[in-house]
Amino acid sequence: MNSATHATPLFDPRFLEKIEYLSLVSRRAFRGRLFAQRGGRRQGTGIEFADHRNYSTGDDVRYIDWNIYARHGELLLKRFQEEEDLHVYFLLDCSRSMDVGVPRKFDYARRVLAALAYIALDDLDGVGITTFVDDARNDFSLVRGKQRIHPILRFLEHLETHGNVETNLQRSVRTFVSRRQRRGLVIVISDLYDPAGFRLGIDLLRHERYEPYLVHLYDRQESNPPPRGEVELVDIETNHVETVTITRRRRREYLRRYQSFLDSIENYCRSHAIGYLSTATDRTYDEAILDMMRASGILVRRT
Repeated sequence: MNSATHATPLFDPRFLEKIEYLSLVSRRAFRGRLFAQRGGRRQGTGIEFADHRNYSTGDDVRYIDWNIYARHGELLLKRFQEEEDLHVYFLLDCSRSMDVGVPRKFDYARRVLAALAYIALDDLDGVGITTFVDDARNDFSLVRGKQRIHPILRFLEHLETHGNVETNLQRSVRTFVSRRQRRGLVIVISDLYDPAGFRLGIDLLRHERYEPYLVHLYDRQESNPPPRGEVELVDIETNHVETVTITRRRRREYLRRYQSFLDSIENYCRSHAIGYLSTATDRTYDEAILDMMRASGILVRRT
């Protein structure tokens, strides 16, 4: 299915007005400790004092703390902190299972991504996008500046889902982390239908010192199937077809397993302090994004 033909725009201008006052931040500071306001900090030659370290031959003597030397006879170098922008990477699921639903999970995912990308660009953060199925597929290289939202929208509008292959988040993440790039926040937008399990990919992000955030999307019919009757089930990623008679017992078992799947995602994220949003696609995407702000602190009001 070619999603480029979808007529609904990715951006609602009224929603853009709502999100302009928001700023995208990570709960972890990269190359430095977490500061209360936003962004990461790194050691540099900025104007805000950080701490001291011992003087080494070749260091710039202009940064020696002569007051400490006069009092204690120790040669210590002043270190300063310098503000650093945040790198925000999006991993977008383009598997065929994202075609399910009204609206399609894929359309909903692209709108959420576009809105979050706009927030990050408006705050002068770097934004990059990688799509994945069985491996990393298409890339939109890291950009900065709010004016870059239009190329991002064009990129998203021309994306397509891919069938006949199974989702493999771990392999996709392995390709992603193999690149020479600065660590940052990685927002994974997916229905998390990975036969090997989504944890392997997220664990790899954590191991490589990225900060993952999961946006899990589902369609209401996935969580609430028809009550009874004979249905034809089609694995949309492999085209495997199976006819199943839904009985009250089978439906109850399906609901139990699906709830267990949802609980496993939430429990995994909670145990590893990973930001997490689970949302049905019949909610408006601005409500979902505002939930991210309220629940996790990943979005904060600009001061």
